[in-house]
Amino acid sequence: MARNSSTKVSFRALLVLALVAVGGYALDQISKALVVRVMTEGENVRVLGDVLQWHFVRNPGAAFSFATGLTWVFSLIAAGVVVFIVLFARRIRSTRWALVFGLLLGGVLGNLTDRLFREPTFGMGHVIDFIYTPWMMPAIYNVADCCIVVSMVLFMLLTLRGIGLDGTRTPAAAPSVPAAAPADVPAALPTPH
Repeated sequence: MARNSSTKVSFRALLVLALVAVGGYALDQISKALVVRVMTEGENVRVLGDVLQWHFVRNPGAAFSFATGLTWVFSLIAAGVVVFIVLFARRIRSTRWALVFGLLLGGVLGNLTDRLFREPTFGMGHVIDFIYTPWMMPAIYNVADCCIVVSMVLFMLLTLRGIGLDGTRTPAAAPSVPAAAPADVPAALPTPH
């Protein structure tokens, strides 16, 4: 029995997802390795004046160092997200959605790798952050964070445009029009004068 198109795996979408995830992950891990190798913690390097700076910190928490004592919780959540994306990937038919989930997977894996394998201990490692844009936000972040944020922006755009996982656009809701009266029944009774 032939499989219908709604259950068919899109190898193109899977390839895009995998390549984007591997690319984002590699860029994140290479940039962090370079920062750790050439900078000292707390060092600040102006790349483009106040627009872009490298500022090396080790973040034990989430964004803005939130919940620093719950690093292991972020590790578990990140592992869950990775498992979800891997299991969910077969449903994606659109290369645009594959890009979204590839960026998300690469970013989550980048920070999860830090949490699992960096000091102080397995599952509670500190994430390497170094990108600082003081004009935009007071946070210091990394390439993995950028991948995650871009994936969420694309997620919202695709959702707002009504683009499904298969790449088709959901038709906009048509305005409700009252049903026409049957031809043999008058639309309105005449009013007496």
